[in-house]
Amino acid sequence: MVKVRPRGEDVRRYIVEHVEAHPRDIAKQVGRRFGISRQAVSVHLRQLTQEGFMTATGATRDRVYRLAPLSQWQRTYSIGKTLAEDVVWSDDVSVALGALPDNATRLWQHGFTEMFNNAIDHSEGTQIHVHIRRTAASTEMLIADDGVGIFRKIQRRLKLLDERHAVLELAKGKLTTDPKRHSGEGIFFTSRMFDVFQILSGDVFFSHQFGEAEDWVLETTKASPGTSVFMRLGNHTSRTTKKIFDQYAAPEEFRFSKTVVPVRLAQYGDAALVSRSQAKRLLARVELFKSVIFDFKDVTDIGQAFADEIFRVFAQAHPDIEIATVHANAAVKRMIGRVTA
Repeated sequence: MVKVRPRGEDVRRYIVEHVEAHPRDIAKQVGRRFGISRQAVSVHLRQLTQEGFMTATGATRDRVYRLAPLSQWQRTYSIGKTLAEDVVWSDDVSVALGALPDNATRLWQHGFTEMFNNAIDHSEGTQIHVHIRRTAASTEMLIADDGVGIFRKIQRRLKLLDERHAVLELAKGKLTTDPKRHSGEGIFFTSRMFDVFQILSGDVFFSHQFGEAEDWVLETTKASPGTSVFMRLGNHTSRTTKKIFDQYAAPEEFRFSKTVVPVRLAQYGDAALVSRSQAKRLLARVELFKSVIFDFKDVTDIGQAFADEIFRVFAQAHPDIEIATVHANAAVKRMIGRVTA
């Protein structure tokens, strides 16, 4: 590898961390950030390409840069009594991930073992496929099974309206179809540990991105068999499992006591959030927590009965639960104020 001076190392690190977001204008971005010429930036781009960290396609002015995969690995496992997530981790996955900082390795160990065990215990499938792709900036992992589908199974076991309702319950946390063997915390905490966490199952797509603590995205897609879980994490993240767990635990306790409820997931289609039944659906299982934050992002307004059921009836029945709101617009705040006045 070419020896690079400290400032050059900063430039190259910046390129690696930002090229995916700026594949066509990374040279301009780097020049602006470090105050260097386009020719100087080109030297670093050429070296990174020659060393195999990036690929370059197209003519000079239309050149597109991408991070090249430094390693790729995949394997399919048959689900059976002897399949164990800790053995697969130690024998295969930890080796495939390669050398990473200790905190990143711990995050991957937690995420992989939780999601792989879910597939073993809950999928009712026959196979689990694992694919890992690593670049200079980040690592991606896909865990896919051929089972009944996570959302469909939750809907069936809990007798919910549809698979979208299952996403709402997952977003709250403490949800499991097998309480004797699982706490229901696996998906909730894992989704918050990674830069990107996604589940595709049936006709439901579920996504959470780090930094958007209350931003859960629900989209309708073509029906997909089984369950596919995708996770991405920066190789040099400063995140730790402890930091994530501490965000949702009371200071004097170690248990999972805080949740964020994405209110918009209770809204199907163009139906407004106006009824007590909708509110009761949103409130299901929130009594399991000491602190509940209702996130009203993308909710334009709510009805009097809906607001009354949550902020007066439920609040008076559970005075020990701390209730808060975020991202509520003026119309939502007025209705909440009206029922609590």
